[in-house]
Amino acid sequence: ASPPSSSSPSPLWALPEELLLLICSYLDAQALGRLGQVCRRLRFLSSRDLLWRRIARGCLNSGFTQLGTDLAAGIPVKERVKVSQNWRHGRCRRETVLKWKCKQVAPFSSFLMPWMELDGEYLYLSQAENIQAYRLCPDGTGLQRHPQAIFSGHQEDVCRFVLVNSHIVSGGGDGNIVLHKIHGSYSVKFSAHEQEVNCVDFQGGLIVSGSRDRTAKVWSLSAGRVGQCLHTVQTEDRVWSIAISPLLSSFVTGTACCGHTSPLRIWDLESGQLLTSLGTDFHRGAGVLDVFYETPSLLLSCGYDTYIRYWDIRTSTRKCIQEWEEPHDSALYCIRSDKNHMIASGSSYYGVVRLWDKRQTRCLQSFHLSSPTSSPVYCLRFSTTHLYAALASALHVLDFTAP
Repeated sequence: ASPPSSSSPSPLWALPEELLLLICSYLDAQALGRLGQVCRRLRFLSSRDLLWRRIARGCLNSGFTQLGTDLAAGIPVKERVKVSQNWRHGRCRRETVLKWKCKQVAPFSSFLMPWMELDGEYLYLSQAENIQAYRLCPDGTGLQRHPQAIFSGHQEDVCRFVLVNSHIVSGGGDGNIVLHKIHGSYSVKFSAHEQEVNCVDFQGGLIVSGSRDRTAKVWSLSAGRVGQCLHTVQTEDRVWSIAISPLLSSFVTGTACCGHTSPLRIWDLESGQLLTSLGTDFHRGAGVLDVFYETPSLLLSCGYDTYIRYWDIRTSTRKCIQEWEEPHDSALYCIRSDKNHMIASGSSYYGVVRLWDKRQTRCLQSFHLSSPTSSPVYCLRFSTTHLYAALASALHVLDFTAP
């Protein structure tokens, strides 16, 4: 029998919309796609976000967290599911969107490691002493050539920075921390560490910073106390990475692992006291270069020992719940997660970006962005459609909307 037309619906298609949505909720993505080809009414019905949300939560980087929070509201869920298949199968268009001169630096130096943040229509990128804001092209093909704004204040290169609530907080090789308000001329600069500030985070009116001088510090930004040091934590090791818990009650430090203490430790934000150490089997020199909180209890880490580790603080602090090894025995400089199933990592050799599905043990996809010379991926960020990777001399973009 031929499919019913929109002008003469069969009794099934004439059912109330609530019942049709209930029936359609049992269909998978392929069946919903075919249903949308039957008639105009079913095409409209089968495109409803309500039907695709359940499917999207099982997809890679579709904008939904493990808890179901939608991080990409405003983009049709059906479209996100379609793009998700490109992420899974590695279908994308690659482009080098920015290039800059690269000075020669010593191995493992914290200088000239570009860092970036994505915020809506803008990408913020550190280049030498400055942080530049580039507007993303409306069609997603790259960046506008010239920066819309430049944020200065450091005498040496910016090591890392964060962007939170329209504020940029950066740490530099000059040992200073600089706070900029994006929309306005307000900025604050204060001396923070005796050596370069390798990492910073900013949440809830507090800044945490870590340095090569083997300390981590907590700073106030409240009125009348801006730049006041609240706590100094003696980490006894160089601090490479730092992050505040989403509960704003603690922070984690990732250190160089040159001593006998764990390179991953969690500290109380209010008192500065050590709460717990993560792991027991780190090898000497297995420094933690990046950490990322998914939830208050779920944490990702990576570093020189080539492993991505997934920690659930509720179950155990001695052993991670999952781990993935970089196949080519390369240090991992950076990680990011969609807070659901996907992890993206950047390696130290040949600009390798890898995509991982937490439900699998092996790497899902890999992209070699540095050729012919080798460069680490110092930082990566992604949206539901694009991935940006900052290497020593260029910024690359992977566009997953391309067929």
